[in-house]
Amino acid sequence: MDHERREQILNAANEHFRHYGYKKTTVADLAKAIGLSTAYIYKFFDSKRAIGEEICRQCHERVMTDIKDVVRSSKPASERLRLIFLTLARDGIDLLFNDRKMHDIVLAALEEGWSTATDFDSELLLHVRSVIADGRETGEFERKTPLEEACRGVVLALQPIRHPVLLEFNHNTLVEDASLLAGLVLRSLSA
Repeated sequence: MDHERREQILNAANEHFRHYGYKKTTVADLAKAIGLSTAYIYKFFDSKRAIGEEICRQCHERVMTDIKDVVRSSKPASERLRLIFLTLARDGIDLLFNDRKMHDIVLAALEEGWSTATDFDSELLLHVRSVIADGRETGEFERKTPLEEACRGVVLALQPIRHPVLLEFNHNTLVEDASLLAGLVLRSLSA
C-alpha cells in the first residue's frame, strides 16, 4: 500500500511539475490533487525537494538508458564516444523543446546541488571511463595521459551539451557543436 501511495504522489508531482513547473507547485497542491493531507505526503517524502529529486532522477534514468545503449554497443570506442556527445545533445534538445518544465527541474537540480545531479555526473563519468578504457585496450586511444585525467577532461568537454543553461543558449547549433567537440576530443585521444 505504501508503495502505491508513493507512486501516486510521484505521478501527481510529475503531472503538476510538467504543467505548472517545479517552483510553482507546492506540496499542498499535490496533496489536494490526490485527496491526501499534506502531512500524509511528508510520511513518504521529507520535502518538495525530495519529490523533485525523485522526478529528476527518473528523467536522468531515461537519458542514462540512452547512454548505456551506446556504451554497450559493439561499435568501436571512438564511435561510442562520439555517440555519447550526440546522444546527450539530442536528449537535451528533446527535453528543452518537448518537456520544458522537466528541463527546468534539471536546472533546479544543478542550481540547488541535488544529489540527482551529482549522481548523474558520476554515472556519466563511469560510462566515459568504460569507453576510454576500451579504446585504450584496442589501441584506438593513447595511453600516456592518466586515465582519470582523460575521463574528467571528456566530461568537462560535454558541459556545453549537457548543462541546461548552456544547452538552451546554444540549442540552434547544439548537435553540430556536439559533433565538433566529439571530433576534437577524439583527435586528442587518438593513439
